[in-house]
Amino acid sequence: MFRYSQCMFVRLGNCLLIVALIGATGGHWAALQAIAWTNMLANNLRTASFEEALAKTFDGKHPCKLCKSIDAGKGAEKKTELPQILKKLEFTNERPAIVCRAPQDFTLLSETGFSPSLFSHKPPVPPPRSLAA
Repeated sequence: MFRYSQCMFVRLGNCLLIVALIGATGGHWAALQAIAWTNMLANNLRTASFEEALAKTFDGKHPCKLCKSIDAGKGAEKKTELPQILKKLEFTNERPAIVCRAPQDFTLLSETGFSPSLFSHKPPVPPPRSLAA
């Protein structure tokens, strides 16, 4: 049961991620445009042949109400892309508040205190009872 619910949450998360990416990249406008073209083609097929309906749908001279609203939505989205704060971003030549400096009395420690023989002992077998209990 736990495994099924975990798998369901992973799939739900993946679906939400896909929807967010589509919305962030403007895919919702493409989906709406496809719906508008489909409706226009269906309406044009009622009064004209397939070739004429296809030409009238995609020539750009006969937009429907949905196409006009999609264009208006895209235009409004482009106008508000960058907020005013980012347009007025100024860089100043100020020194940072935190400065890292080397210590004044630096001495290099010798390596004579370390030997590989210090680390060559084996752990006690069996383990000590105080740690195992």
